[in-house]
Amino acid sequence: MSSKNHNYQIHHVAYAPLPPIPTTQNVVVLPIYQPPPSRHRSRHYLVYATATILLFLTIFLLYPSDPTIQLALVRLNSVRVNSSPGLTLDLSFSLTVKVYNRNFFSLDYNSLVVAVGYRGRELGFVSSQGGRVRARSPSYVNATVDLNGFEVIHDVFYLLQDLARGVIPFDTDTEVNGAIGLLFFKIPLKARVSCEVHVNTNDQTIVHQDCYPE
Repeated sequence: MSSKNHNYQIHHVAYAPLPPIPTTQNVVVLPIYQPPPSRHRSRHYLVYATATILLFLTIFLLYPSDPTIQLALVRLNSVRVNSSPGLTLDLSFSLTVKVYNRNFFSLDYNSLVVAVGYRGRELGFVSSQGGRVRARSPSYVNATVDLNGFEVIHDVFYLLQDLARGVIPFDTDTEVNGAIGLLFFKIPLKARVSCEVHVNTNDQTIVHQDCYPE
């Protein structure tokens, strides 16, 4: 058996080193593309803003408001203190009440009540019939308060002082109740005003009047 000798040669190949990995990176940021606003979109925004303003303006104008009332005229017809058989008071007032409707719809009021008091104590009241006040217009209502034989025993001390000064202070409360018709609805409204009226007992005139709404 013959043997064969094989000779192998090993060749070494040299490789170049890899390039180093860069530690910094350059990032390029591109701006977002915004198309120019179209005329159609601008017109749409303008119409929307105008409609919103008109809606709020309509609500502001049509929203119902309570009427305003004030005593346009206070006239003392007569005042007399009776000492027999007891200490009583006879009093007569003529009042003219101004009712102003601030709404854009007519106001129907059911009644107008005027109460007269002395030093926080009610003496009496008068109620007038209902009526109608046109939109954005005033209306004048006349009322007369007559008090005959009203006992003032509880306030006799203050009454004697007021008679000595020649001036009697009275309180008046005026109230109106009504409603306005808005489409198919009736919206109730109410207004009230209180006044302090000083009456001269010598010539039966009003020397002082101070009113404020409530």
